[in-house]
Amino acid sequence: MNVLAIDQGTSSTKALVVAEGGEVLGEGNAPVHPQPGADGAVEQDPQELLDSIVEAGRAAAGAPVEAAGLANQGETVLRWNRETGEPFGPALSWQDRRAVSVTRDLAGHADRLTEITGLPVDPYFAAPKMTWLRREQGDKGVVTTVDAWLNQHLAGAFVTDAATASRTLLLDLESTTWSEEACEIFGLDPAEQPEIVDCDAQVGETSVFGDPLPLTGLAVDQQAALFAESCFEAGQAKCTYGTGAFILATAGEQVVRSKARLAACVAWRLDGTTTYCLDGQVYSAGSAVSWLQELDLISEAADLDRLEGETDGVVFVPSLAGLGAPFWAPEAKGGWLGLSLSTRREHLVRALVWGIAAQVAALARAMGDDVGNPLERLRVDGGLTRSKALMQAQADLLQAPVELYPSADATALGVGALARLGSGNASSPAEAVGDWTSPATFEPRMSASEAEERLAKWEAAARALAGLV
Repeated sequence: MNVLAIDQGTSSTKALVVAEGGEVLGEGNAPVHPQPGADGAVEQDPQELLDSIVEAGRAAAGAPVEAAGLANQGETVLRWNRETGEPFGPALSWQDRRAVSVTRDLAGHADRLTEITGLPVDPYFAAPKMTWLRREQGDKGVVTTVDAWLNQHLAGAFVTDAATASRTLLLDLESTTWSEEACEIFGLDPAEQPEIVDCDAQVGETSVFGDPLPLTGLAVDQQAALFAESCFEAGQAKCTYGTGAFILATAGEQVVRSKARLAACVAWRLDGTTTYCLDGQVYSAGSAVSWLQELDLISEAADLDRLEGETDGVVFVPSLAGLGAPFWAPEAKGGWLGLSLSTRREHLVRALVWGIAAQVAALARAMGDDVGNPLERLRVDGGLTRSKALMQAQADLLQAPVELYPSADATALGVGALARLGSGNASSPAEAVGDWTSPATFEPRMSASEAEERLAKWEAAARALAGLV
């Protein structure tokens, strides 16, 4: 059985036709164009997102397919007409920071909201942006995560999956239902929110790719990648290095509350059974590398490896779009610290590589503390894994092996596996994902004491920048 697996991402939509053994029989890609603006605005054209799905899906579908799955951006939201499906203006990207005004206003409710939802109150998540849209643009229509709008257009289903719903700050994490209390705090009506479904539910049929197909695999992007990388047991973790770097660790079927203020959320809900995970975010990873190119410090991403070496004591904190866990400082700025007259271009570039690795390592350490054991290894995917310098720095600071996933398309493959489960053509997550072998593993070369020293310097620098807000 072949499935059509679609990853609707921040800057492009990728579609794959995947056979039962995991072989990719066809693929399509369509760009999308997020639009940065003043005061932390990042907007996206909803119609462009939908059109990109259709374009990529049709380009991929050369072989016959029997089901489709869709992964989404997670915290991107829009306001739209429930009757006609027409959007009222652009969608607010997960990167949009304008809802910081909302989170400031709700600071007194922060502890209670975290208790209910597992999430810190931060404009990264969906509900603050949803409230901001209501305040700025009025009460007309519904305000939802963008996946509900896409599902409505693709299959006539006003639904969101449990993993995506857990990224809103509106979900009761224990019951995986909309929390009336959380919705009331944000001034939102739970009755206007989509139905929450399992990640392997069959939610309807779509004909936009040709013959009618069941739409049966739904997930937020990072959880789909966690699934693809076979992180089914508590303590198994992956990190995706894309626009940002996102590390998730499976926590099992019981909610784990983070002592380090990590996000606790749904990994997936299958056939009514919920698996939970912990989530940490580096908001600027690939985008920080692109920024280096814009500054003419490097000409291409491959320069990260050509300039491999020491940092001359320079430390970089990649908070170019704010700091997530454990700082939750959305207005924090990035910075190089430890500069001197001997600092050269290559030191700045190397410090950025080590800075990304340090933030991921700090999050991984916090996850190990929360689940009761240090992470034994980290599985990795995404475009920046092509940098051997970054992957080696990651293994050194993590003091654990870093295991490369064999495909650049973990998110699409994960949602494809969920679609296979939902269509009844696999009896377990492991069977749905299939076997895979890592093409490369990076082992630590640095001593534990040196790794500890580097991490301590990075954390001091991050605290200093967070304190400047």
